[in-house]
Amino acid sequence: MTVPEIRRLLLALAGPPEQFNFHLAWSFWRRQQQAVAKRAHIARRARRPAALPPVPQATLPLPSRGRPDLTDDDWHRLRPLLPPQQPPRGRPNHDHRQMVAAMLWVERTGCSWRSLPAHFGAWHTVYCRFQRWRKAGLWAQILAVLDTPHGQLMAA
Repeated sequence: MTVPEIRRLLLALAGPPEQFNFHLAWSFWRRQQQAVAKRAHIARRARRPAALPPVPQATLPLPSRGRPDLTDDDWHRLRPLLPPQQPPRGRPNHDHRQMVAAMLWVERTGCSWRSLPAHFGAWHTVYCRFQRWRKAGLWAQILAVLDTPHGQLMAA
């Protein structure tokens, strides 16, 4: 018996006899219900199809949508477009380069925001920044700069 069971038994013995009989009947009923639930759980697990072996992540190719990762050259072209890293007040922003790389990863792979790898940071932070930049028109400018070859940008 566990300590809570012993405590309940002692409390029931200290009370009136009808309360003790009620607790005894309830305890008996509860144990029966737990046994039925356990049998049903075991039967339900036995009916489940066998799990497929996990596919190693290294063998899964990431779908590419034509945009490579953010290079140093791309980053130097993007930096003037972005808002200041340190806002005038409040908590400093997360690193813009990491956020842009995460946004490009989601666009390139077509995965959901929630499946963003942990090394990019919290998916919700990246998603909120993406939405803010998209509404401000900054994301379209970022994509335009990345789609423009470096030589054409310098000539313009």
